[in-house]
Amino acid sequence: MRLLIFLLAIVTTSFNSGAFRGKEKLQETKSVLVKKCTDFNVTGTGDSNEWTRTEWNYLTKIDSGGKSYTSKFKILYSAKGIYVLFNGDDDKISTNYKKDFGDLFKSDVFEVFFHPDPKIHMYLEYEINQLDKELVLLILNREGKFGSWMPWHYENRTKIIKKVSVIGGRVKPGASINSWSAELFFPYALLSPLSNFPPVSGMRWNANFCRLDYDSGSMVKWAWSPVKVSFHEFENYLPIIFE
Repeated sequence: MRLLIFLLAIVTTSFNSGAFRGKEKLQETKSVLVKKCTDFNVTGTGDSNEWTRTEWNYLTKIDSGGKSYTSKFKILYSAKGIYVLFNGDDDKISTNYKKDFGDLFKSDVFEVFFHPDPKIHMYLEYEINQLDKELVLLILNREGKFGSWMPWHYENRTKIIKKVSVIGGRVKPGASINSWSAELFFPYALLSPLSNFPPVSGMRWNANFCRLDYDSGSMVKWAWSPVKVSFHEFENYLPIIFE
């Protein structure tokens, strides 16, 4: 009887260990290799040949409401900064925000979160809407309580280069469309307040790439990292690894 219990303990331990390693491996496989590129002009359409260096990564719809719009992103990095390209199907421009640094998250946006050093609870949040308006924030998040501030002297070498392209309709609030995309360039000067910076080959950051859509009248979320409720669940961000 003791021998049987001992053998069962060995099998159970082995199984649980294997299951844990399998889960750990699964989590590690969902990462993005950020390939290196030469700098190029941002147009909003992603028509540069540099984008052919990498593949699309798809966002997962979190909420049950609204349509299941295809939503995806690409990412590259150069000697000067980081490029991100978003694309998503859409039926309508559901935003009225026509000025930068407004409450863009109350309407349709794509969002980027860069968390270069997981040991430090500070990360960058960036939002852009279909009207080419943006919100740039540095977030300090401790135990779910967070504050934010905007970059000081956000101009010239620190300013994000951004372009939006809308397909199938006019660029105005409430217009019917087929899809929209946003192409972004994050200069390293903007990211300099963060640690584990600038990225070099082999470096690993955590990140998330997200979308909010309000076509249904309520907020509907998409995310690349497996957050449950909030995009600020930085402990659930997934790795991006620089080539």
